[in-house]
Amino acid sequence: MEQKRFSFLNFVEKLGNALPHPAMIFIYLTIILMVSSALASYFNLSVSFGDRNIQIVNLLSMESFVKFTNTFVENYAKFPPLGVVLVAMIGISIAEHSGYLKSILKALVLSAPKALVSFFVVLAGILSNLASDIGYVVLTPLAAMLFYSIGRHPLAGLAAAFAGVSGGYSANLLISTADPLLAGITQSAAQIINPNYVVGPEVNYYFMFVSTFLIAIVGALITDKIIEPRLGTYQEDSQVEAVEDMNAREKRAMILASLGALLYVAVVLVMILPQDSLFRNAETGSFIKSPFIVGIIFFVFFLLAIPGVIYGFLSGSFKTSTDVVNAMSEGMKTMAMYLVIIFFAAQFISLFAQSNIGQYTAIKGAIFLKNLDLNSGLLILLFIAICAFINLFVASASAQWALISPVFVPMFMLLGYAPELVQAAYRIGDSTTNIITPLLSYMPIILSFAMKYQKNVGMGTMISLMLPYSVAFFVSWSALLYAWVFIFNLPLGPGVENFISQ
Repeated sequence: MEQKRFSFLNFVEKLGNALPHPAMIFIYLTIILMVSSALASYFNLSVSFGDRNIQIVNLLSMESFVKFTNTFVENYAKFPPLGVVLVAMIGISIAEHSGYLKSILKALVLSAPKALVSFFVVLAGILSNLASDIGYVVLTPLAAMLFYSIGRHPLAGLAAAFAGVSGGYSANLLISTADPLLAGITQSAAQIINPNYVVGPEVNYYFMFVSTFLIAIVGALITDKIIEPRLGTYQEDSQVEAVEDMNAREKRAMILASLGALLYVAVVLVMILPQDSLFRNAETGSFIKSPFIVGIIFFVFFLLAIPGVIYGFLSGSFKTSTDVVNAMSEGMKTMAMYLVIIFFAAQFISLFAQSNIGQYTAIKGAIFLKNLDLNSGLLILLFIAICAFINLFVASASAQWALISPVFVPMFMLLGYAPELVQAAYRIGDSTTNIITPLLSYMPIILSFAMKYQKNVGMGTMISLMLPYSVAFFVSWSALLYAWVFIFNLPLGPGVENFISQ
């Protein structure tokens, strides 16, 4: 019966895992992309809107080949998550191999209500977006460890955290780094119609505040009712250390290490809280686009390393400085597969952007939507669906919005929709398919974390794990926006009107 219940997801997993190794997938995709771009260029495929004309670039031309040879190393070295992931993993390795993370997780297990673990993991994933993308590399492996330590399937914990971090990307209790970024793009697009139109970072705040709890609740239900029952009992096929009861020495080490972490946090707060702090945004005085946010990985590294070192020496797991270095080295060994996969992923993503196929698809979608004669609510819902589809190919919130906002925002404004509403709808579509697209730049690191617990994890495994979250988030979040705007007409943020006079 259970097998029949999850037959579709099992089919998705088998279909996905029948594909070659993730590294080979990106190689084949690159070849297909090159041939497709050559064919599209041969037939002069292009799309125009406003004063812009998007033409497909032939990646098999000599000019493109020369450019590819010149950027081959740069594509890899400058792959956005690479540095963040490696630096964070060094810090995580110290905290993990010293035993500190395990002790903290054990303490959490003993105190946290078991029924709320999934909820808090998803919620923590959503809130981690305050610190940009750090949730991908810190929270997802910790969530897997937490679930493992309480006898639950570690992949369910990883999936719950990933769902919160990526699937709930736009939701938050506070204004996050994404808000001003998207607002600036929306404002530029709105000024095509109204040169004086201003869009602030707070324009979706009320809606995203409520969305945080919706996504956390839905994510927890999906984890407990669908993901974990489907995964079943965890059968270990890799060496993962069990979490045992702490002895007196370990408890003392954990307390002192945690105090060290709190002292570190206090020092950081003293540095960043004063209004004249150099870690604040020099122009606005806020933390948005500030040196603190830009350098957040530095602070996270030491937040992990300091208590890890303290715990290691006090508990006896570290005896010399060489042990600390060895701990870092052991952690980096798990990154080998990730480094191989992203080498090919980086080349494909760079070539895909260069080909203009993503832009072509986005503009064609906009034209299709504009030509439909639908009522207001259905039009917004269809727009969300189109954004979700485009996100499968352009998995960057700012890049996709910069690409399609000059088309959609003016179009919806002419139909009487406020830019703030269009932005909120876009954010739903953009977030909900992050977790099922292989083009997400952090997908390789998520796969490598999963392989620690299940060696045969493939792209199909991850997509089948995350698909229920994606569908549930898409339906529930879209329904919330529909009710918010078209039934109750509530403001999306302070002083925001959902509709404008045409």
